[in-house]
Amino acid sequence: MHYFERTKVRDALRAEKPQEDVIILGWVRTKRVSKNVAFLEVNDGSTLANLQLVLEPDKFPILDEVNTGTSIKATGDLVESKGGKQAWEVQVKTLEIIGHCPQDYPLQKKRHSFEFLREIAHIRPRTNTFGVVNRFRSKMAYAVHKFFQERGFYYVHTPIITASDCEGAGEMFRVTTFDLNKVPMTDGHVDFRQDFFGQETSLTVSGQLEAELLATAIGDVYTFGPTFRAENSNTSRHLAEFWMIEPEMAFCDLEENMKIIEEFLKYLCQYALDNCQEEMQFFNKWIDKTHTRIQTLEEIVNSDFGVITYTEAIEILKKADRKFEFPVEWGLDLQSEHERYLTEEYFKRPMMVIDYPKDIKAFYMRLNDDNKTVRAVDVLVPQVGEIVGGSQREERLDKLIQRMEELGMDIEGMQWYLDIRRWGSVPHSGFGLGFERILMYMSGISNIRDVIPFPRTPGNAKF
Repeated sequence: MHYFERTKVRDALRAEKPQEDVIILGWVRTKRVSKNVAFLEVNDGSTLANLQLVLEPDKFPILDEVNTGTSIKATGDLVESKGGKQAWEVQVKTLEIIGHCPQDYPLQKKRHSFEFLREIAHIRPRTNTFGVVNRFRSKMAYAVHKFFQERGFYYVHTPIITASDCEGAGEMFRVTTFDLNKVPMTDGHVDFRQDFFGQETSLTVSGQLEAELLATAIGDVYTFGPTFRAENSNTSRHLAEFWMIEPEMAFCDLEENMKIIEEFLKYLCQYALDNCQEEMQFFNKWIDKTHTRIQTLEEIVNSDFGVITYTEAIEILKKADRKFEFPVEWGLDLQSEHERYLTEEYFKRPMMVIDYPKDIKAFYMRLNDDNKTVRAVDVLVPQVGEIVGGSQREERLDKLIQRMEELGMDIEGMQWYLDIRRWGSVPHSGFGLGFERILMYMSGISNIRDVIPFPRTPGNAKF
């Protein structure tokens, strides 16, 4: 069988004229059989809609073995449909079962809850919703690369296994080849010198530090790959394994960084509106209960992002005519309820908050002249709150060492990172955007477990 000779369902449904002897390969979604005619709805994953196959039951006794989920090969003529639900259908000449499917197949023709489908994540891509989600994820991944490639950025691959904790939170998955029943000890401590890498290593929480090295060599770069957090958060917004988009730009200050962030977010939204119409219409109709998902993306595209300082944000929140669950004080991080108030009620547009207190931000952010705040930016959008975090990095060697000393960091083990401040240091900036977070925002899907094929969460590494 030459699979490349087939006609994909997507192409059959978009045909401009009838075609003879097309080959259709796919899975049966539904079967209806009457005395004189039988209908099979078939899908091959290339589009949301099914293709209808029309058969004469007397000529195809094999129909008795065809159930929902059965994979088939059909040949026949693509003709204009006599029914009103589709433009084209296939009058079948031959039918062959490729893979049988018993009647206890879990995905029958009914609605299944997202919670149930997470338990069968290996099969849920065959549903309408998760077929749409996975195609959308693929298209938006392409859009990410397209944006940066068209602007002269280089795609770089930073290590998955690392000896440094970029964020300093310590929530990392350890990597070891030790027999955990015979871990070598020296003076009461694990002797990582005997481990595979000769030191303690973990799965990366970010590719940023290594991206900085590459940016200070080849200019503008970006990473787009998996990152890991051993944070025991069982919420609808957290995963232990997720994908991060992290650009890093040499000779770039915070203001230029903010321009790129705004341009990037608008580009992704416009790309979805232009190139993912089937998916966006599905989200608008079936996922977003307010049916305003398309409007939400259009508003991002047409908005001018505002800019305020963290200090100004705190002043606004303190004067707000409402009671917040979390306290509002200078020096405390903004919570989602604060961020949403700013974007949805006060400013009614996306906002960029800059110059956060240094004590609530990472060590690598550039210190302002007040010695209290850093050149950080968080981008807040309606319905979500913070969606992008970025900063101008600290390019001054003495200031960076001083900050690392304040935090009690392992300066000796980070000499490689300090070296780019020793040898031709330049102002540089970057930001991070969690791919799953932006997919949630664009689709209206409320649980992050439903925008990645196989979610990794506390207590769950199945499939």
